[in-house]
Amino acid sequence: MAERSYPKGKKTVSDSLTESIKSIRYEDINGANRLFGGRLMEWIDDAAGIAARRHCGGNVTTACVDQLTFKHPAYLNDVVVIVAMVTYVGHTSMEVRVDSYVEDVHSGVRCLINVAYLTEVCVDDDGRPTSVEYGLTLETDGERRENEDAMKRIIFRKTRAAEGF
Repeated sequence: MAERSYPKGKKTVSDSLTESIKSIRYEDINGANRLFGGRLMEWIDDAAGIAARRHCGGNVTTACVDQLTFKHPAYLNDVVVIVAMVTYVGHTSMEVRVDSYVEDVHSGVRCLINVAYLTEVCVDDDGRPTSVEYGLTLETDGERRENEDAMKRIIFRKTRAAEGF
């Protein structure tokens, strides 16, 4: 595998893009025969952590799940595709967007079932926050929009924290 260097200490969104594929099994469903929300949350957290680790090159911990929107159910034997991408990089933290889909195995068509935003903090070997080594290069209009929206979410979180929420 060829070694890759990152210009000016930055990585692109695609450098840490992470895709995970799961098949829903009996242990993943709830009493209503749908994918258990907690299981999907576990898969989302795992994908977000991997994307953040790929970006920062170190260990991370989940600090916040800012949004988790369930749009459609998934059922036994469905194929779930989870796509995670870094949308914002701060001093010690990164925001990661995670989209989850049910994929029709015959057509390849994906139906969005969940959108989530997580804040991952880069940590040292002792679990203390440490600087993210790489900045984020935004290459597309969509990536720039996500980054702008991430900054709005950061301001919103800080405002809510200051108000005691």
